[in-house]
Amino acid sequence: MLPTAPTTTLSPDWPCQVKPPGSRDWERTATRWLRDLLPARYAGYSPLVRHHVLLARHAQIQVQHEIRAVRVALQTSRAELPTLGVAPAVIENTIRMYAMELEQLGRLARGVRLVMDALVDDGAPPRRSPAQRR
Repeated sequence: MLPTAPTTTLSPDWPCQVKPPGSRDWERTATRWLRDLLPARYAGYSPLVRHHVLLARHAQIQVQHEIRAVRVALQTSRAELPTLGVAPAVIENTIRMYAMELEQLGRLARGVRLVMDALVDDGAPPRRSPAQRR
């Protein structure tokens, strides 16, 4: 009988590009996925390359900024796009695009948070909740 890998139930928000925590090379797949979320110029910053938790933190900040930018674009589309000469049909399509992007960025933000938590917890004792500390 062949040995089987431990089964891990992952959140639906866990990125499919990242192997489950504890599996072989999972950290490598996590860092590759996180690096892909950042502008290419960040690939040369050694603190982000050497410290996976810093990379995850920066990716989380980056995604949050993208969410804010898309929200502003969505909220101002109806008022600002007509003044730029954009046709009403294009405005409606743009609004739908921004709404879909917000959903996708929300999933991405949850995935980054899950990966960051897994990187932080890797090899560390489980965190105690505030109730357990009392």
